[in-house]
Amino acid sequence: MELDDIRKELDGVDEEMRALFFKRMELSADVAEYKNTHSLPILNKEREREILAKMTMDAGDNSLYIHRFFSTLFELSRARQASLISSPSKVGAYVKESLARGGEVFPRTGTVACQGVEGANSQEACDKLLPRGNIIYVKTFSAVFDAVESGLCDYGVLPIENSYNGSVRAVYDLLQRRGFSIVRMTRLLIRHELLVKPGTKLSDIKTVYSHEQALGQCGKYLSTLGGVKAVPCDNTAMAAKAVSDSPDRTAAAISSHPCAELYGLEVAAEDIQDSENNYTRFIMVTKKPCIYAGANKISLILSCKNKPGALYDMLSMPAALGINMSKLESCPVTGRDFEFQFFIELDASVLEEGVLPMLEEMERECGGFIFLGCYAEV
Repeated sequence: MELDDIRKELDGVDEEMRALFFKRMELSADVAEYKNTHSLPILNKEREREILAKMTMDAGDNSLYIHRFFSTLFELSRARQASLISSPSKVGAYVKESLARGGEVFPRTGTVACQGVEGANSQEACDKLLPRGNIIYVKTFSAVFDAVESGLCDYGVLPIENSYNGSVRAVYDLLQRRGFSIVRMTRLLIRHELLVKPGTKLSDIKTVYSHEQALGQCGKYLSTLGGVKAVPCDNTAMAAKAVSDSPDRTAAAISSHPCAELYGLEVAAEDIQDSENNYTRFIMVTKKPCIYAGANKISLILSCKNKPGALYDMLSMPAALGINMSKLESCPVTGRDFEFQFFIELDASVLEEGVLPMLEEMERECGGFIFLGCYAEV
């Protein structure tokens, strides 16, 4: 048989499969109506396993492919059912409230809290996220949340992830405990420099101060300094200020070039970070949830039920809708043996077809579900 003849036959089979697919999705809608009426869950893993066992029986060399084919059908069927289920959900109400409070244009002014002092990376992130904002500096990440919750500030800006050191777990923990919403995000290319008092030589340095993340990002360079003591502090800019204010001429700080100018220090070494691809992502948070026009990223924290395939069931939901998952990171649950939660980011908007029903189904099926926000990256 010639290739053209084979393709004509395949076209005929594809048309038959297309018609059968439509029929199956119609039946899935009928199933959704029944489950909605009788308050039944969408996912029925036992029935899916039974069908897969039946379909793969005597499939021979096609067993793997038929298993994947029907698994994909189940994912699409569940996505269709989720779009038709009308039971109330917390995330549905949360998104509705957030959209009502948001608007077409993100504000350009307001009061924003960030951890550190003038010259900190958080300050640069504030300037990108809120160009005409009034910055209030506080000492800790927790104090950023306090400033917003008290009404002193409209927004808070915090680091959430570094491309080299990973997620800032303390910020994720605060997001969970304080119930704040992410409304914007940006990323900065971080360049670290070793700053010293004027006239100090590399051979004079005995102690290096910086934020623990910055110390970790410059570990290789620090190892070349011959046993200097690395001392973590709250912020890279605060480290520079501390060295400037101290009479100790053997102290140095890992900070930025603007901080050298700001605090009267000299640059003893440039670009000392281990990786050239050293980015830190910063988020802007509010107490009252808002979703603005152009929001195209979703952040979640999920805890899966402790049963086989639970994580796969969650991940198959965005996959069925063709949604890219740009972040998936596991984190142990404090105080529980071998239990994990997952930090997830999706490249999607709650206004896209099928996305909100998917989130509602995730909420129904997960052991724990926290919607952190839908926002745009600046």
